[in-house]
Amino acid sequence: MVDGFKQRFNLGNDFVVVADSGLMNAKNVKLLQDAKYKYVIGARIKSESQAIKEWILGWEKKDGEFIEYKRDNGEWLIVGYSAARAKKDAYNRERGVERLRKTCKSGKLTKNQVNNRGYNKFLEISKDIEVVISEEKIAEDAKWDGLKGYVTNTDLPAKDAVEEYRGLWVVERAFRFSKGTLDMRPMFHFTERRIEAHVCICFVAYKMYKELERIIAKAGIKMSVDKVLDIAKTITTVRVNMPRNHQMYSKTLFLSEQQKAISPLFDLTNLGVE
Repeated sequence: MVDGFKQRFNLGNDFVVVADSGLMNAKNVKLLQDAKYKYVIGARIKSESQAIKEWILGWEKKDGEFIEYKRDNGEWLIVGYSAARAKKDAYNRERGVERLRKTCKSGKLTKNQVNNRGYNKFLEISKDIEVVISEEKIAEDAKWDGLKGYVTNTDLPAKDAVEEYRGLWVVERAFRFSKGTLDMRPMFHFTERRIEAHVCICFVAYKMYKELERIIAKAGIKMSVDKVLDIAKTITTVRVNMPRNHQMYSKTLFLSEQQKAISPLFDLTNLGVE
């Protein structure tokens, strides 16, 4: 895929492949290395060697700081800590464990729940099929709260490499918006031409959405695009055609405070937008 993208757009090797940990397997990484591509990939730090895991957990964690480990193959393993992420990790685990406790107490633990990754890492199953919640596993999992790993072969400082990785949220949001708000899929078209037209229309719609998002930010309006669009639907423009000179006069009425707040968007020349 990367080779095809490079060929299509006439690129050299002066770019960085950024991907989440789903790409993190030996085959994919070797393909990137053999092609001499630079990359920043999400790491699975809990799957590292025992020595590296001990090194990570032995670190005196501070919010927003990073530690780095140089591998023999030239890669850097970067591990960062976020207090906000730690709080979220703890909350998600406590909520999952609480549901698990209630299910175990009721005696209704199903096979699907046992096989669910969100559940089974906290379970101990004996030979007699007795299921017990492991407090030890819960405590072990808590040690990793707030930690996130990255692997890169670039020369970027740790902070810059992590910032590049964090930019993935823009791509992920675009996919969610395209599939959800724009209904890019499922699509009920059966010929290649109609499918391409459907995707093209969705892409243009997304471009317009992003442009409006940019203009809203430039105008200093602290609202989302969806909120602005909802308010805009309530605004009325009155047009009067004078019977004698046939001139058309129009006036847009901004009555509520919310309508007044988005009024700059109705005169884009003041925002430098053509």
